[in-house]
Amino acid sequence: MARRRPRPHALAPVALSLALGLWGVRREGSLWRDEAVTYDMARRGLPQLGRTLERVDAVHGLYYLLMHGLFRVFAGADPLLVLRLPSVLAVAAAAGTLALLGHRLAGPRAGLLSGVVFALLPPVQRYAQEGRSYALVCALVVWASYLLVRAVESRTRRAWVAYAAVLLAGCLLHEFAVLVLAAHAVAVPRAARRAWARAALAVAVGVAAPAAFSVGQSEQVSWIGGIGAGALVGFAGVAALGTACAALLPRGRSAGRVGLVPLALPLFVLPGLLLLLVSLVKPLYVDRYVLYGQAGTALLAGAALDRLARAGGLIRAGALLAAGAAVAALLPVALHLRTPQSRVDDVTAVAAAVRAAAEGADGVLYLPARRRVWSLVDPDSVRGPRDLALDRGPADSGTLYGTEVAPSVVRSRVLAARRIVVLRDPAGQPVDATPQEAAKRRLLAEHFEECGTRAVLGARVSVYARPGRC
Repeated sequence: MARRRPRPHALAPVALSLALGLWGVRREGSLWRDEAVTYDMARRGLPQLGRTLERVDAVHGLYYLLMHGLFRVFAGADPLLVLRLPSVLAVAAAAGTLALLGHRLAGPRAGLLSGVVFALLPPVQRYAQEGRSYALVCALVVWASYLLVRAVESRTRRAWVAYAAVLLAGCLLHEFAVLVLAAHAVAVPRAARRAWARAALAVAVGVAAPAAFSVGQSEQVSWIGGIGAGALVGFAGVAALGTACAALLPRGRSAGRVGLVPLALPLFVLPGLLLLLVSLVKPLYVDRYVLYGQAGTALLAGAALDRLARAGGLIRAGALLAAGAAVAALLPVALHLRTPQSRVDDVTAVAAAVRAAAEGADGVLYLPARRRVWSLVDPDSVRGPRDLALDRGPADSGTLYGTEVAPSVVRSRVLAARRIVVLRDPAGQPVDATPQEAAKRRLLAEHFEECGTRAVLGARVSVYARPGRC
C-alpha cells in the first residue's frame, strides 16, 4: 500500500479529545482515593518520596516523580487541573497518533474515524480525567505501535531504537505495558522479526530490574480480588465488538508490512487475556492496567466504519444510523463520568463530612487504616481530634497511609476518649480481619454507642460516644 501524507483533518481527533477531556474536568471539585494518593505523593519532598518508593508503590514511581515536578512548577495553579491535565493531553496525543496510525495502515478516513472512536470510548473518557498514569501509558503504547509500523517499513536501526525507547518509557510508567509485546510479536511480519526481537529484548531488560523490585511490594495489590463476572463480561463484550469489526476487514498484509487487523486485533485481546490468565494464579486483572488495548478496538472500529462508508446504498445508510445511535447512547455515560458518582468514593465529600462531625470530638479512628487516604488531601478536616491509632504520618513513615501503634496503645487511647469520629467503608463491604482492625471494632462495640452516621459516596462517617452521652 502506498504511503500517504497525513492531512490536516487528522487533527480532528485531537481537538475532539481535548474538548471531551476539558469538559467537566474538575468533576465538581471531587477526587477519589487513588487520585488522593497521587496528590499526596507528588507533594512530598524528594527524600520522603524516595523513602516511600523503597517500601511501597514503586510501580508508579516515575509517574509520581513527573507529577512532583509539575506541582513544583505550577505551585499556584488549581491542583485538580495540575493533577488531571497531563492525562487530558496524553489522551489527546494518543487520539492523534492513532489517527496517523490508522491513516498509515488503512487510509486517511479510516485513521480519522479511528481517532474519533478512541476519543469517544467511555474508558478512554474516564481515564483522560484522572490523576493517574494510565492515560500516559496508553499514549506511549500507541506511539510505540506507530513507531513499530515505521520501523518495519524503514528497516533502520534508528527506527527500532526509537520504538524500543518509547515502549520502555511506557513500561517504566507502568510495568503491565510490557504485555503489549505479545501483541506486537503477532503483528510483526516474518522479515522484521529478528530486528523486533532485539528491540523487545532491550525493553524487557530495561524493565526487568524495576519489575523485580516491585514484586517485593506485591502486598500493594492484595486488594485485587478474583476474576469477577463483571470483568469477564466486559472483556468479552469488547472482544466481540472488535472481532465483529475485524470480520468486515481484509485479513492479509502487504509483504514486509504490518497489517491493520494483525496489529489491532492482538492489541485489544492479548494484553487483557494474558492478565486474566495470570489472575487465575495471582489476582491482578484490573481493566485500567491495560487501557491501551482500547486503541486496538478503535483501530478496528474506525477501519470497519470506513469500509461500510464506501459501501453502497442501504449498507452505508445503516452504518451511519448505527454510528449515530452509538454516539447518542454514549451521551448519558459521558455525563455520568463527569460527576463524583462515577468513582468509588469522593475524598472531598468525606473530608467535608468529617469536618462537620468533628465538632466536639476528641478522637478519630479509621476502619481500616488504609482509609486514612480520605484525609490526605485535606488534613485540616481532622486536625482537631486526635488520630487515635496513628504512630507516624504517611510522609514521615515513608508509607501511603501512615503506621499505627500497637493494639494495646490503641485501646488506652480509645478508652480515654469520650466522643470519636469513625471513618468506615459503606455497609456491606468486607471488613479487615487483622488483629489491629478487629481490636478497633471490638472497642467501639463494647465501650461506645453509635450516635449517628452520615453516608457519603464510598464511605460512612459516624460519631460514637460513651453510652448515654449521644
